[in-house]
Parts: sequence; structure tokens; C-alpha cells
Amino acid sequence: MQLFDTHAHIGLLQDDKMEQLLAVQMAKVKSVRHVVSICNSLADFERTYANLESSDSVFHAVGVSPTEVANPGKDWEDRVIAHAQKRGVVAIGETGLDYFHMFGGDKMLQIELMLKHLEIARHLDLPVIIHNRNAGEDLLPILAQKLPPKGGILHCFGEDWEFARQALDLPLTFSFAGNLTFRNSKALHEVAMRLPPDRMVVESEAPFMTPYPYKGERNKIQYLIETVKVLAELRQTSLEELTESLYANSLKAFALPKDL
Repeated sequence: MQLFDTHAHIGLLQDDKMEQLLAVQMAKVKSVRHVVSICNSLADFERTYANLESSDSVFHAVGVSPTEVANPGKDWEDRVIAHAQKRGVVAIGETGLDYFHMFGGDKMLQIELMLKHLEIARHLDLPVIIHNRNAGEDLLPILAQKLPPKGGILHCFGEDWEFARQALDLPLTFSFAGNLTFRNSKALHEVAMRLPPDRMVVESEAPFMTPYPYKGERNKIQYLIETVKVLAELRQTSLEELTESLYANSLKAFALPKDL
């Protein structure tokens, strides 16, 4: 069995380089063969990339998340483009909309930030990692118009089936996180049961969104298996068959070699 974690904030798990590498290695022992490292700011990306550049288990996404909308940094667009051409960078993001927190910026500022990321992804022919919280009504029409050809990953998916049904018309992959393991996530469970098998991946979202068996702890990459177990149960399939499918879907989503 091998797992692919499509979204982990490794830079927030640990500060020290050796501790970050150890966190990745511990996850590998628990069958998490590859991880996509996500950073909210470019300063975070630069530190984490420098620490993990040598790891053959880690890929990277680069962008400025909605958390930084009020202060994305000097020349941030040029820096994203430059960093995106480094070895191991497989996606732009995370980007998207968050109307729950707002993060010091109004809706238009968030939309403008996301549009610039979508433009960069189109220019570089990379997929985008999409954050969405309480913003689905604005998000889908924008993606319908501006999503780059390589598509995107709806990270930590938490919408209902109606949203998912519309999103299926776009080149989007649905990423399930620890919220899938919560017993009251009935609408999300319905989505997990009804999605086509080739449109799903999983993520830890570590150190956030801890799955139910470890609720109350800081999330770890190796806890990803708990989300996969629930997904297998919902879809009434074997763990072995599901993990094989999820791994292949992850490689496809990030345009990675099939034999990786």
C-alpha cells in the first residue's frame, strides 16, 4: 500500500530542517510515499523549500494563500513565477477564497489575488490548489471562466453534492481531508460516495483538520490513513483497491510520471 498526501503544511509542523525531514520520514514509514508541501506565504515557501529540496518524497506548491491577501509581499507575482520553475514544484497555490475568516481583506481583494494565481498557472501550464470556505457561489463561476488547462485540486473539500455536481463539469479533482472522518459530515459523506473514482485524492492538511481518531491532537501526515479508511468504508471498496486508485489520481492531478 502506498499513499500520496496532496496537501500538508510541513513548514508549520516543525521549524527545524532535521525535524521536518524526520516528519516526512515518519510518514513514509506509515506508507505515505509522497507529500505536496504547502506554504501560505513566499517567505514560508523559501524556508521550507530550502529545508526539503533534497527529499525525494516531497513535492512543492508555491503561491500566496488568502491568509496573506492584505500583504502578499513585494514583487510576489515575479517571485511565484521564478519559484514555480524550481525542481519539484508541481502546482500553484494554495489560492482561493475564504469568506469565513476574510483575513484582513475584502472579497474583491481575495478574488483579485486568486485571479492572478490562475493567470500564473495558465502561463506556466501548472495545476492550481484551490482553498474554499463559505465562498462557493463566487468560486465556481470564476473557475468556470479562468481555470487553467491543467485544472486544479479542490483541497479539503467540504461542500455538498450540488456543488460537487457542478464542479465535475470542470477539470477539478476533489481532495478529502480529516473532516471526512467526522460523523456529522453527512453531506460530505454523500459526495464521497457519489464521485467518480478517478476524480478523488486525499490529503492530511497537517497540522490542521485532524481525523477523528486523533481529535484534539495536532495533525500529522501519517494520520492520512484514517481518512482513507473512512473513504473506503463509504465507497464499500477494499483499502488496497482504493489506495491504488487514489495514488494514480494524485500522479495525474499533478502531471507526474505514472511509474513514480
